[in-house]
Amino acid sequence: MHQRPQRRSSYLKLVLLAAFFLGAPLASQQPRGAPRIGINQRTRCTITHISDGDSVFCSPLGRVRLLLIDAPELSDGKIGRESREELREMMPVGTQVIAETDVRVTDQFGRVLAYLYLPAGGMVNEKMAQSGYATTLVYPPNVKYVERIRAAVESARKAKRGLWAEGGFDCLPRDYRAGRCR
Repeated sequence: MHQRPQRRSSYLKLVLLAAFFLGAPLASQQPRGAPRIGINQRTRCTITHISDGDSVFCSPLGRVRLLLIDAPELSDGKIGRESREELREMMPVGTQVIAETDVRVTDQFGRVLAYLYLPAGGMVNEKMAQSGYATTLVYPPNVKYVERIRAAVESARKAKRGLWAEGGFDCLPRDYRAGRCR
């Protein structure tokens, strides 16, 4: 009799581990009280805070990480602040946007992973890349618009727009976070 509850507990642990490693969103990854949003869905939300150049709070979704882009961290100084300011100007607090998910809806930090669209229809992720304040960061399976983002980054790099003009991407944000920059 004592083995049965143990087996059930072991089975539950196995299922949770499998879900984690396979990238299945768990209920605990959704912000408390946030509406559920599924794979490849769109929903309206309102910007309540701009965290940095690639992360926002959007009510009622909670924390949202913009897909396929990577912007400098605030701890990276001036370039981090410039990237956040570009995003603030593009979609100030109070802006209603459309959030579109891809294959994986949340990340390991519980943030909703999304492409955001302005009221006029432009994709915020792409505009950040076009303006030169974000670079490409791909985490498959979320690759729906990867070629659009790559083209926007390349255009900004060639034209030396935004941070490309001042060497802001001499150390890519992912390398900065990993401590690989001097």
